[in-house]
Amino acid sequence: MENVFVVLLILAMGAALASGFPVAFALPGAAILTVLLAAVTGWLFVGDVSAFFAEGGPGEWLSAGVTNLRSVYWEADRDTLIAIPLFVFMGIMLQRSKIADDLLLTMARLFGPVRGGLGISVVFVGGLLAATTGIVGATVVAMGLISLPAMLRHGYSKTLAAGTIAASGTLGQIIPPSIVLIILADQLANAVDQANTLRKALYKTATGELAMPSEFEIPSTSAGELFLGALLPGLLLVGLYMLYILVLALFRPQVAPPVHEGHFDRAFFMRVVTSLVPPLALILLVLGSIMLGVATVNQAGAIGAAGATIMAGYRLWEGRPGAYTPSLLALGSLLLIGLALWLAPVNVKNIATVGQFVSLMVAALGVLGLTVALLWSGWRTFREGHTLQHVMMETAKTSALVFVILMGAAMLTAAFRAFGGEELVRNFLQSLPGGFWTQFFIVNAVIFVLGFFIDFIEIAVVVVPIVTPILLADPSANVMALWFGVMIGVNFQTSFLTPPFGFALFYLRGVAPPEVTTLHIYRGVVPFIGLQLLALAIVGFFPQLSNFLPIRSALTAETAPPPLNPRLQYCIEHVVFREYDQRRAELEQAMARVAALDLPFLPEDYAKKLREGIERARRTFDLAAQVEEARAAIDAAASEYRPLRAQVRDIERQMARIDRAIAALERDLSRLDRGDPANAGAVQRLESRLLEARREREALARQIPGDWAEVRDRVKALLTAEQRAVSVYRRNVDEAWLPIAELLAVLRSGEALGRLADAFAAIDSALDGELETASARVQELRDRLSGIEGTGAIRSALGQVRTALRNGQRGVAAAREALLQARRAYDQELAWRQAATATLLPELEAYADRIRDTIGLRQQPRLPKAVASQVAACLAVHRDLSMWF
Repeated sequence: MENVFVVLLILAMGAALASGFPVAFALPGAAILTVLLAAVTGWLFVGDVSAFFAEGGPGEWLSAGVTNLRSVYWEADRDTLIAIPLFVFMGIMLQRSKIADDLLLTMARLFGPVRGGLGISVVFVGGLLAATTGIVGATVVAMGLISLPAMLRHGYSKTLAAGTIAASGTLGQIIPPSIVLIILADQLANAVDQANTLRKALYKTATGELAMPSEFEIPSTSAGELFLGALLPGLLLVGLYMLYILVLALFRPQVAPPVHEGHFDRAFFMRVVTSLVPPLALILLVLGSIMLGVATVNQAGAIGAAGATIMAGYRLWEGRPGAYTPSLLALGSLLLIGLALWLAPVNVKNIATVGQFVSLMVAALGVLGLTVALLWSGWRTFREGHTLQHVMMETAKTSALVFVILMGAAMLTAAFRAFGGEELVRNFLQSLPGGFWTQFFIVNAVIFVLGFFIDFIEIAVVVVPIVTPILLADPSANVMALWFGVMIGVNFQTSFLTPPFGFALFYLRGVAPPEVTTLHIYRGVVPFIGLQLLALAIVGFFPQLSNFLPIRSALTAETAPPPLNPRLQYCIEHVVFREYDQRRAELEQAMARVAALDLPFLPEDYAKKLREGIERARRTFDLAAQVEEARAAIDAAASEYRPLRAQVRDIERQMARIDRAIAALERDLSRLDRGDPANAGAVQRLESRLLEARREREALARQIPGDWAEVRDRVKALLTAEQRAVSVYRRNVDEAWLPIAELLAVLRSGEALGRLADAFAAIDSALDGELETASARVQELRDRLSGIEGTGAIRSALGQVRTALRNGQRGVAAAREALLQARRAYDQELAWRQAATATLLPELEAYADRIRDTIGLRQQPRLPKAVASQVAACLAVHRDLSMWF
């Protein structure tokens, strides 16, 4: 019966949307009405308001919907959505300031002499505007008003001109910064949590273990990562559009003839610079700050809003005295801030030197200048045509629309889950032959078709939260949320171009001249829809296009995870094992040189640890080979095991579904009064269905291959052997590196230890005076020694000095004896360090440099950039984990 209310929910939502009812109210309205209808129906016919809910009751699910609704605004960790009004403000401000118009006119003249040049200029400007404004309607309208008449006037095909403008205007949906990506990041954050819960349950069912290894968890994604992930696919689309226009113009020159207008003189090239450089600079500031880890997405949105205001300040004042003064002031201020950071790190709470004070003053001057420039530009936008007021009003409208739809979708999703809709979708997808990729194709096909009729926001907040956890949880594909989000984002682009309700088509139809008919526009966008689907396929087959940049950025950022992070281990070993194969002779030679060193100066414990470390380093290659053999055995078994596993897991899913049906039938039976003759027919029907369900379950259980348990045990043995080999290898390389790292730290601290000699004499003289002063000096020396490796014996002896001084004058003699022991320990420590530093340090450092990025890589604080790139390339490819599930 719950399925009936799922259908009613969808029909109510569809009817409300088809009737023109506002989306923001159609979504929560359909949810609330359906939940209340289910509650009333259950109360009237069964006497239980919860009877027709998959679990829980109407109060629980309405409360869940309200909680989801509140979380859009009130959850502190969901601050991603703050970026939406900032980027909307940035886009509308640039559109209102006519910067897009300048770009279109200038680039059209620059590319015009080339066959298809006007079309290429439209795509180029569309890509630039996508990276600055991201507002589809504004971009399509601007290009439709400026470029479409020019293209028609110079003989361009009506279909090509219309299609180029409509498609180029939609690039803002995938090229960052994009509102689509921000909304997707918000939805994916919740979906990843649910997917991890599903995967942990699957792991527990498959292995019986309660805890799933963290390396099998699905990494979440953020708006910043989606921005970086969508950058290359967005540029791929720009390249495909340009290539299509060039090829078409080459074979059919009449549809895109060259255009010769004006002269390419110095004034024109200055115009190109002034039109092109500011938007490019803004793009670099916004996206560059995210890529370098300098700013979060929200902070980058604030940078973009401020930059757009400054650009609008000079554009709206163009032709008047001092038009560029605020922008030049802002540029000079940024240079001052950069100079301050170059001079010395700026920390207001810790100004210790004159240089830091000077740096702080320079930075303060730069911030003051930037503030003045921003206020000055803001005043100009306020005065000139009430631009600021219009921009603020449009920003408020657009942001409110997005947020209200998000809140309504939260209510709808809660209602959909209340009636078991998510379970229905999961069962449908998992019943499809072909596994994950069939499911993924179906989901994308549904999103593509939905794009014909509804906006991307509704798809993102209604469909994505339902299907994403199901697809991400699948360990056989083990796709990243980042790649999935970019794929959905590319697919969303088609919703702006697909007839009959593509928004870009309506925007263009509204500004197109009469000779360009709706049919021309529809025919014009068809090739570009094909190119979008081609880009979708390319990104699907080559996930590195979306995954590599964000992963590498994360691995090289200041907050990068250390190489010991469990998620990095497989790919680190993949990279390091390849290095072993290529550099084994070099590494073994370095080990032999250190093993041959004469170690007379080293204390026995250090010498013993060093020799053991070298011996472990020599064993590394054999242990790595054992890991590779264990993994090769797993790969060899996979070809036979994976199809069998897929078959058995499918049967088990069907059995679990029947188990849930049996539980529901038993629950319905328990609600009936068997003593009431009126219920006899209902009881008989339920018992018949229950018997049939149990027989069906038994039939399914008999379909499980008889050798399944044996095959599974063999695979478990292989996995256990691999885990054992990996554990031995990792422990070995750690213990091979730590002795050399410890010894180098001790030797390099010899100079700092030598500077403490006078402190002993100062303590000795203080023992003749105030004992409190002597005790304080002892503690000060102990504190200084605590920062020097290998000084435990000295600090222990100094601790005895302080203990003796607690007895006052009676303990002075004992304190002097303890101080003498501390001095002897100090002299011995300093002597062997100085001798070893002079004779051993260069060789030990050379050895450490040889093995640091291989054997010692796991113990480094962060990955070197070259290694990080290789690890990122490995992580960017999806890895099948089904053997462990």
